[in-house]
Amino acid sequence: MNVSIAGDASTTRVREGYSIDEQALARWMREHIPDFQGPMQLAQFSGGQSNPTFKISTPRRNYVLRRKPPGPLLKGAHAVDREARVMSALHDSGFPVPKVHALCTDSEVIGSWFYVMDWVEGRVFWDASVRAVSRHDRRQIFDQMNCTIARLHRIDPVAAGLGDYGRPGNYFQRQIGRWSTQYFEDVEAGRDPRMDRAIEWLTANIPPDDETSLIHGDFRIDNMMFDAEQPRLIAVLDWELSTLGHPGADFAYHAMMYRMPPHIVAGLCGAHLSALGIPSEEDYLAAYCRRRGRAEMPGYDYYIAFNFFRLAAIFHGIKGRLIRGTASSAQAGERVAVLPELFELTATQVERAGA
Repeated sequence: MNVSIAGDASTTRVREGYSIDEQALARWMREHIPDFQGPMQLAQFSGGQSNPTFKISTPRRNYVLRRKPPGPLLKGAHAVDREARVMSALHDSGFPVPKVHALCTDSEVIGSWFYVMDWVEGRVFWDASVRAVSRHDRRQIFDQMNCTIARLHRIDPVAAGLGDYGRPGNYFQRQIGRWSTQYFEDVEAGRDPRMDRAIEWLTANIPPDDETSLIHGDFRIDNMMFDAEQPRLIAVLDWELSTLGHPGADFAYHAMMYRMPPHIVAGLCGAHLSALGIPSEEDYLAAYCRRRGRAEMPGYDYYIAFNFFRLAAIFHGIKGRLIRGTASSAQAGERVAVLPELFELTATQVERAGA
């Protein structure tokens, strides 16, 4: 399956600091990917805040390469091996992800671990309001996203071969610990009292529900590929943050778009939803709950507050990488510029959840 992993996303020459030994890569491709034939050309996607992503073009077909960034890395970050594993398992089960051809854990080949997957041809929408399509197609796109995340959360991790993909239970305690530790340890990126208060409140108010499922971790409209002509979701991308975790938290991260300004990440805050044909936040949550066979989602506002904190911690990490010179995306500076606003949004959601 040929897929444009970036649809509207632009590619550029490989940026300084991210060069790849193309001869070494071509040798590895010939040894590990059936039917690979050169010559090949490399280009780098402008997006991708964590793991640098490249297009490999050949006369017969195209591929996508995801690698760990060069330089010193935080423990547990940039887990391309986990991305490759979960995508392979999901592809085998019929879930819409690109096919992974091979994973390389030999850093001597191009300087860091990487994997190669199919290039998928389709559309990526960077604007959550999807103004480029008709009102009818827009409603269908939102229904497709809602259906797909509910389908993901219904997958049996054990049956999919992912029973050991994470630790079941205590999801919020572990995640708050992980992201707060990364926040506190990234000394170069600094501290903010709003984040400090959010960490304290979230830790003290974890909901009692402890459900576990396979979760994506970054389920946003710009991490999905849609058919070039139809409002049909054909691939979910960027699985670096996937694990076994709380499905309510995963859905709330996705639904965070309703409270997110569009200049930070793909958000709907301020959009005229009914005029656009986009369901309200309440209706979107209700549709997901119906698909999961439940009447409501207790703790939803806590899950939203947690996800604003988590996104702020991720952007804080981007700031640290930018300072250290290891930020993989040309857009890293834009993420860092909105970090103070994201800290304030986190504080607002914590206040709302605690009201």
